[in-house]
Amino acid sequence: MLSHTSTVWAPWHVIPADHKWFSHVSTSAVLLETLRALNPQYPQVDAAAKAELAEARKELASDDDDAATE
Repeated sequence: MLSHTSTVWAPWHVIPADHKWFSHVSTSAVLLETLRALNPQYPQVDAAAKAELAEARKELASDDDDAATE
């Protein structure tokens, strides 16, 4: 059953649950290996997008200030 649903891009991992500490270590090892293989990176933000974000931050801050004075 598992061999039919486990794929390269969505593999199944059997984690023994006899000892909670070992289950946690095994799960952590699988997650760490997967994250290292994915090599996640923060997205690159260009100057125009940074300016938009700064403007939105100012607007949100001013909304908070307006709500506090009401």
